[in-house]
Formats: sequence, C-alpha cells, structure tokens
Amino acid sequence: MAEIKGRVHSYESFGAVDGPGIRFVVFLQGCLLRCLYCHNPDTWECGKGDIVTPDELVENILKYKNFISHGGITLSGGEPLLQSEFCEAVIDKCHENNFHVAIDTSGAVPLSQSGNAILKADLILLDIKDIDNEDCKKLTGMGNENALATLDFCEKNNKDVWIRQVLLPQYTLSEEKMHRLGKYLQNYKCVKKVELLPYHTLGLYKWEQLGLESKLIGIDPPTQSEIEKVKSILKSYSLKV
Repeated sequence: MAEIKGRVHSYESFGAVDGPGIRFVVFLQGCLLRCLYCHNPDTWECGKGDIVTPDELVENILKYKNFISHGGITLSGGEPLLQSEFCEAVIDKCHENNFHVAIDTSGAVPLSQSGNAILKADLILLDIKDIDNEDCKKLTGMGNENALATLDFCEKNNKDVWIRQVLLPQYTLSEEKMHRLGKYLQNYKCVKKVELLPYHTLGLYKWEQLGLESKLIGIDPPTQSEIEKVKSILKSYSLKV
C-alpha cells in the first residue's frame, strides 16, 4: 500500500489562539467552502501545497517539542478533514509522542469521510458559520447541515468541542441569531466553550492578490460593545464564552 501523503499550505510554530496552550498549527491545503470573510483564500484550491508524509510532518513538529509540551498540535486549513486519512495518520504519530491534537474544522466534510479522524482527535474546534441554514449558504456556499451533524456525532461520542463563531456585521452579528445559537447549544454536554472571533479586514489583501472580489469592502469589524452583548447573550444560556 502506498504511503499516505498530505498537502500542507503552511505552518505556525507558536500558535496561541487555536486550542489550549501554545500550539504547532498545521494549515492543510484545500477547502469546500468559500467564506466571504476567509483570510486564507490561498488555501482553497485542493491541488496545491507542499506534499509531505505523516513522518515528515511529525519530524518537523518534534523540533518544537519543548515549546508545545503544555499545548499541542492543531490541524487547521483550509479544511483539514478533506484529507482525513492523512489527519488520522498524523494524529496517531502525534499521540505516540504524547502530543494533544485538536482539529479546527468547519464540519462541512461528511461524517462518512471525517468520522474516524474526529474520533482520534483530542479536541474539535468546530466553526458554526451561521446558525441559519440559508444564510450559511449565502455566507459560505454551503448549508450548515454537515456541521450540525458533526456536533451531534461529537455529542454521541463524548468528544470535547469548542464552538467557534465569527462575528460578521450584517451577516452573523445579530442578537436574534446569537439567541438561536445559544438555545441550540445549551443542552450539548460536549460543548466546553464558545470562542467568539470578531471579523477583521487583515486578509483582504490576499483577495486582491488572487484577483478575487470581496463582498465585504466597507464592512467594519464589530465594536467592543457589540462583542460584549454577544457574550452576555450566550452566557445567559449557561455557555462558557
């Protein structure tokens, strides 16, 4: 059998926002979604990236073992679960070296493809793009059915989840939607935390470089008061924010 190989876009050796502790973040190439706020549109195309084996990747990670010993590894993207077999192999080798492994995913990949990798990971960072299915299609090009099915799968299998929600004015930043999200999540025991990710404009230059037209020109990041309001709403549903 041919050795499994993956396509990697880039690495971050000292990540502090993609899971607990200091983490080595692997950004895998390829994504099903076309999120309007994506700050890495250069990860979308599946056929690009550096081709590596799980052994080569973990050998690279081990160089930073002392820095991430109280954190771990996060497989991100793009959408890492498009390369689910590669993720499984990497997770196995990371566990051999006693690393905590998180997967940062949109949940857009069907569970028939993604389920085994999810079960092997220690933590799932699940991006709920939009709690409204039709608005999710407008925002990302796909509905949220697979993401919500992924959440149910994690609940059934006692897999810890951190929900990630981008706050995008005129799209997801809505008190009504945040109440809907809070009501939806409040009875999930697997949800250990909700992370709010305020929209920012730092990735717009990549859209320009790639010749892509952004629909978000002129939309400003949310204010601190708007962010605090969302926190208050979600906390009212007994969620850790």
